[in-house]
Amino acid sequence: MQTKILLDESRIPTHWYNIIPDMPGPLAPVINPRTLQPVTPDDLLPIFPMAIIEQEVSGERWIPIPEEVREIYRLWRPSPLYRARRLEQALGTPAKIYYKYEGVSPAGSHKPNSAIPQAFYNKQAGIRRLATETGAGQWGSSLALACSMFGLECTVYMVKVSCTQKPYRKSMMQLWGANVIPSPSEFTNAGRAILAHDPDSNGSLGIAISEAVEDAVSRPDTNYALGSVLNHVCLHQTVIGQEAKEQLALAGDYPDVVIACCGGGSNFAGTAFPFLADRAAGKNVRCLAVEPASCPTLTKGVYAFDYGDTAKMAPIAMMYTLGHDFMPPGIHAGGLRYHGESALVSQLHHAGLIEAKSYRQNACFEAAHLFARSEGIVPAPESSHAVRAAIDEAVLAKEEGKEKTILFCLSGHGQLDMGAYDAYLSGGLEDFEYPEEMIRESLARLPKVDL
Repeated sequence: MQTKILLDESRIPTHWYNIIPDMPGPLAPVINPRTLQPVTPDDLLPIFPMAIIEQEVSGERWIPIPEEVREIYRLWRPSPLYRARRLEQALGTPAKIYYKYEGVSPAGSHKPNSAIPQAFYNKQAGIRRLATETGAGQWGSSLALACSMFGLECTVYMVKVSCTQKPYRKSMMQLWGANVIPSPSEFTNAGRAILAHDPDSNGSLGIAISEAVEDAVSRPDTNYALGSVLNHVCLHQTVIGQEAKEQLALAGDYPDVVIACCGGGSNFAGTAFPFLADRAAGKNVRCLAVEPASCPTLTKGVYAFDYGDTAKMAPIAMMYTLGHDFMPPGIHAGGLRYHGESALVSQLHHAGLIEAKSYRQNACFEAAHLFARSEGIVPAPESSHAVRAAIDEAVLAKEEGKEKTILFCLSGHGQLDMGAYDAYLSGGLEDFEYPEEMIRESLARLPKVDL
């Protein structure tokens, strides 16, 4: 049977943990794509409120969570931590497997942890409308939810292939009042340029970001909101790891390895960063980021300055990248189809403080199938990558005859991803090869930054 470890709502974190003071060395500057000089706060004001900009660059280790945000967090936080005893039994492993379940949020994933504060700070700043992008739809639905709570309009550019694969995510966004536009679209210069070159483009997160940023800068009443990658988004997600540490303490346990799927980096950061603070203080803990083999940013990308979007409108950051115009295959884990990686996660990986691993999607769905049969929860395709890695860690513990405590983040449920599971169950789920030639071509077009 499962063991559920709960905290009462008084234990919702009061502060977000900012890892920047504990990073290995100074951060590389973020570069303005027009001037190729370091970004200033004034450069970001056309798309972000000042409160968000301050969080993006803050050197404070702990940043207070506004009570208005904590009040909405109470709808689903603290989220439960489970010990997966039935999965342990199915694997016959001596390992203890825990998972932090973020699928209990109204949007079904971890994304509202940042959507709520972003909508709050924009409302405070007098903004009337937010524009954003979404891959699989978790972020878009979360921002639509947040905007509905704060009375803001919301426009979401949803990657076209995901819009087709996940129609009910689009319905969820529309129920919360958002305008959902398949990307690339005819509504922006960036979208029209892509369609002129490739009328059948499936889209990518890089393209959708370009469209959303262009939308935001074209209207004075509109700001841009991003669901991953940036420092402030990673910051907001640290409620996950903070709660997990307290819940594990109640169980008298501590992880040997912390695992999370990784696309842009917010889910991994939110889960792992509070444990990396322990590592910085001398605690022995591994942190493993898991990504798709067809979009292997950390495992096969290069560490370099690159644009955050395809149209080169977003700032340039030092990160692991596959190239800003790389078009990843249309895997069902749409939230992991991003060419780049959080600058913070990238620097930690470059310094050897975190590990990374990639899997093909059939292996991940196989793990998700076993998890659903054992634990009763259907994982999101993105989360299935973490499930796969946790199972492999548990099997390794069995082979080595060693006890091990494993923590992973089940970042969302897959109840709106049944098309993907139908394809898996019917044997029609394709394993895309790592598109090495396409990535090599894309990397040849990295920006030349000379500081």
